[in-house]
Amino acid sequence: MSDSRSAQFDGLPETMWVVARRPKWIGMLVLALVVAAIFAWLGHWQLDRSVESLKPVNTGSEQVKSLNTVTSPQTVFRDRLTGQKVSVTGSFAAGDFRVLGNRYSDGKAGYWLTGRFVDRANGASLAVALGWSATESDARQAESAVPTSPRTVTLEGRYLPTESPDDGDYTKGQETMMAVPELINQWTGFSGAVYTGYVVDHRSYAGLRDIYSPPPIDKRTLNWLNVFYAIEWVVFAGFAVFLWFRLVRDTWEREIEEAEEEAALLGITLSLPPLSGVDRRSDHPANER
Repeated sequence: MSDSRSAQFDGLPETMWVVARRPKWIGMLVLALVVAAIFAWLGHWQLDRSVESLKPVNTGSEQVKSLNTVTSPQTVFRDRLTGQKVSVTGSFAAGDFRVLGNRYSDGKAGYWLTGRFVDRANGASLAVALGWSATESDARQAESAVPTSPRTVTLEGRYLPTESPDDGDYTKGQETMMAVPELINQWTGFSGAVYTGYVVDHRSYAGLRDIYSPPPIDKRTLNWLNVFYAIEWVVFAGFAVFLWFRLVRDTWEREIEEAEEEAALLGITLSLPPLSGVDRRSDHPANER
């Protein structure tokens, strides 16, 4: 074999990073970076979704607002209105008071006195929880202390969503739920429109205690599912770049193996960089003794 052949071999492969700088792989790198950027943006979006759930639901709930300015009769109850302090002027309808059993106030079981209030601004009816009592008899006796039409009063309290009707206690002859659709069927003088929520009155009436009605909890729980999705998108972004690196490395290793095979056929021994995971003890003719 001539010295020129042993000193120089045209099939000697380039280093891996020289391979990576070829136009083909530069283009693939740009594509991988674009895909990784999209995945990273999706991860950021998912993280924002999880953080949004920690923002206050209704920071203005403690500011008293006129009821007919924040909602209208016959409209769907909005979550942002839960616990909102409202005021409304009108009068109680005589004969439309009800006592609900198994009602709690500050952790104590008892009875609520409820009534129908007519909004002077639009004539719509509004269910009102007037107060709490430990006994049913005291709750019924307090009805006489509530001013009724034609006397006009202004209520102030928290606006809450209607509860679902429950037949559980009807076998005992006792009503337990503050359900507006159910109360409508019981009000004797009802006609026209109605608000879909009810107000817990902050005024005290004879024989009744104020119903414990705390401010709404502003902070919601962290949405861990969105956090998991955000982490997943970041992993995908990293994998896109890793896949490009792996393809470049595989190409480089394949070129080294091909160069070794060609050199073995020509009887030339090459000094090449080591390949991880590649067994150089092949059956090439140049390695046989």
